[in-house]
Amino acid sequence: MKVHYNIIIAGAGGIAEAAGLILAEWSTVPPTIYIGNRTLEKAQSVSQWIMNGTTKSCKVVPFLLDANAITDEMKGIFEKGDALLDCLPGSLAPKMAQFAKDFDLYYANLTEYVAETDQIINLAKNANTGFVLQTGLAPGFINVLANHLFQEFCRDFYVEAVDTLEFKVGALTINAVAPHYYGFTWSPIGVATEYVKDAIAIRDYKKVNLPSLSEREGIIINGLAFEEDLTSGGAADLPDALKGKVRSLDYKTLRHPGHYAWVEEELSKIDANINPIEKLQHRMLDAIPHVEDDQIVLYAAVQGNDSEGTLRRREISKIIHPQKVGHHQLRAIQTTTAVPLIQSIQWLLENKSKGITLQSNIFPKEFLNGAYIVPVYGNV
Repeated sequence: MKVHYNIIIAGAGGIAEAAGLILAEWSTVPPTIYIGNRTLEKAQSVSQWIMNGTTKSCKVVPFLLDANAITDEMKGIFEKGDALLDCLPGSLAPKMAQFAKDFDLYYANLTEYVAETDQIINLAKNANTGFVLQTGLAPGFINVLANHLFQEFCRDFYVEAVDTLEFKVGALTINAVAPHYYGFTWSPIGVATEYVKDAIAIRDYKKVNLPSLSEREGIIINGLAFEEDLTSGGAADLPDALKGKVRSLDYKTLRHPGHYAWVEEELSKIDANINPIEKLQHRMLDAIPHVEDDQIVLYAAVQGNDSEGTLRRREISKIIHPQKVGHHQLRAIQTTTAVPLIQSIQWLLENKSKGITLQSNIFPKEFLNGAYIVPVYGNV
C-alpha cells in the first residue's frame, strides 16, 4: 500500500495471518489491520503473531466477528474501514460481501465455490465499491496467468482463437508416502469439495460441466512427474470469457502419482447421494496427516496454429517453496494465496473500481508484475 488504509481481515487462519504479515511487512505505508474471528482468543493470537513478525511499526487490532449479526464493535470497525479481505470459508462469503456492501468497503475473497460467487455477483451489482472475487491461487493467480498467455499468443501470432488453454496447480508436500501419497497443506474441506463437485471447462468452443476426477493424465513439470485431473472451481470465469475462442480449456489439480487412485477407491465406498463431501473429508482426515513442509507447483500452457498454420505452444511453470517474511517463515500455500488477494485489494483501492471484477477482467501484465506478486511468483 502506498498510502495508509484501514484493512479488515475476516478470519484468523493461515491465509489471514499471512495476509496480515505481508501487508505489514511489504507495504510502503503499513495499514492499520483489524483481525476479526468467531473466537476472540484466536484473533488476539494472530494479531500478536503479526506484530511480533513484522520489522515495521504496524497497528493490528483483534475483534470478535459474528458472521450472522452486526455488533456495536463490528459496526465501529466497519464504519472506519476501507477494505475487507475475506479469508473465511467459502460458505460465509455472501455474508461477508453483504457487510462490505452495507458499509461501503472494497472487498476481495478467495473462495472457489461457484454458487456463493454467483450470489455475490448479484448482490454487488449496484454497490458503491468494488469487489474482486476468487482471487487466491486457484482460482486467482493461475487464471490471470492463463489469460495472459492466451492474450499474448493471439497478439504475437495474429490469431483470435487457439486450440487449447490449460492451467494446473498443486499444493503438495515435498515427500509423499503410500497409500494416499498426500499431506494436507491447506483446508481439508476445500480438497474434498473440489474432488466431488463438477468442473467447468470448454470443449469444442462451448462451456460445459464435467465430472471431477474424470480426465486423469500424467505430466512432467521441471523434470518431475505428476498426475493431473479435473477438479471444481479452479477455472473461475475463464470458460465464460473465452468460449468461442478456445477449442479446449480446463483447470486441473496436480498431485503426486498414486494419490488419485487412492481417492477414487475411497469415493467408491461412499454413497454419492448422501453428504459425499463431508464423508470424503472424514475419510481423508483419518488417513492423511497435516504437513508443514510444502511446495506449490503450477503450470499453464496455450497451443494453437499461428496465422501461417504453424503449430505453436507456450508454457510457464513454477515451483514455489516456503519463504521468510519479516521474522516468520510462511508456507508456500500461504504466500501464493495471500499475495493475489492483497494485490487485488490494492488495485481496487487505487482505482476506486465499482461493482464486480472477475479474473478475466484483471489486466494481466499489471497484476502479474505487481509489488506483492513478484516477490513470491517472480516476474512473468
